Amino acid sequence: MPASAVQPDPYAPWRSPDFRHYAGSWFLIVFSRRIEFVAVSIFLAKNYSLEQAAFLLGILGLVQALPVIALAIPGGYLADRFDRKWVVTLSYLLGIAASVGLLATALVFLVLVLIPGVGREVSGARRWFRFGVFSFQPAEFANVMMIVYLADFICRKQDQMRSFVRGIMPVMAMLGMISLLILMQPDLGTTLSVCVVVFLMLFISGARLTYLAGIVLAALPALYLLVFSVPYRRMRIMAFLNPWADPRGSGFQIIQSQVALGSGGLFGVGLGHSQQKLFYLPAAHTDFIVSIIGEELGMLGTISVIVLFIAFLRLGLTIVKHATDKFGYFLGLGLLMLIAFKATVNIGVSCGLLPTKGLPLPFISYGGSSLIFDMVSVGLLLNIAKTGESSV
Repeated sequence: MPASAVQPDPYAPWRSPDFRHYAGSWFLIVFSRRIEFVAVSIFLAKNYSLEQAAFLLGILGLVQALPVIALAIPGGYLADRFDRKWVVTLSYLLGIAASVGLLATALVFLVLVLIPGVGREVSGARRWFRFGVFSFQPAEFANVMMIVYLADFICRKQDQMRSFVRGIMPVMAMLGMISLLILMQPDLGTTLSVCVVVFLMLFISGARLTYLAGIVLAALPALYLLVFSVPYRRMRIMAFLNPWADPRGSGFQIIQSQVALGSGGLFGVGLGHSQQKLFYLPAAHTDFIVSIIGEELGMLGTISVIVLFIAFLRLGLTIVKHATDKFGYFLGLGLLMLIAFKATVNIGVSCGLLPTKGLPLPFISYGGSSLIFDMVSVGLLLNIAKTGESSV
């Protein structure tokens, strides 16, 4: 072999952004499934005999794993492999944004889920389709499609983004339809998350701050009515301000969450040894999974999860920074902001820093739809990374 030949780096695959994104994401997923599995096993042990609980737990593990394997992994893989440039190319060839078709599909799903007998109603909310043992939440799909649509729109209309009529109004029309349908489920938390991401993307794209601020100010009365005209939302705000005013009612969940975090101390009580998930803390496997992590693994475990999210977002921003086209830049930025917003709100709620709001912790909270589209987001980020891989 000539002396000048370049020796291949055997560690290159381990340093690639693909490996780091997949490794970080799947560590969070596997780690969280362990905590959720123990939480569900306690429920089964309470309501069934030992033999029945063991059998149901085995079936549950298989049923839970199959949808994730069948949808999350292929979803992330296909998002990684597809050529995202066809969205922009078709937009120019057809004279209309191809992303509008994707968003229209999401709108159809959001309409169908509201139909009695089609959408599944749980605790007064109609947010899911039920397919045997698997549930699908179309709002998660709509969030990602709204970001794809807006990234494509900004890419095609970059020179018109400072115009209210041609730059902002079309986006507000689409956002308004998505938000209205999600609010009808009802789901205020998901509505706020997509709205925050859309406004941040518009601001970064160069839209006038005065226009955006005017829209926000005009929407504040509607937001006030949405919160304070609905009893359970109003109680959540009151409980956030003073949970001890009603410790056995509206403030119970926040108090138990703080008890869980405080009980863990520095090192935690041990994985699987949480007391608060024994029906003291409601939604321990979803909205308040951070509290259980804090109790079982302590402050160090909680900080480790936060550090993993920060590392994930930092690597994502590096990928976005080196994106070779505007569509990839805004698509990656929107997906990262969505994940960051949901993680921030979930952790803030668990710590009592924000009012209770049902947003899952990405990659960790129980829920198939959320996990699937989290992995699709990772796949899209890896797709973006390929074009700028030499710089990352």
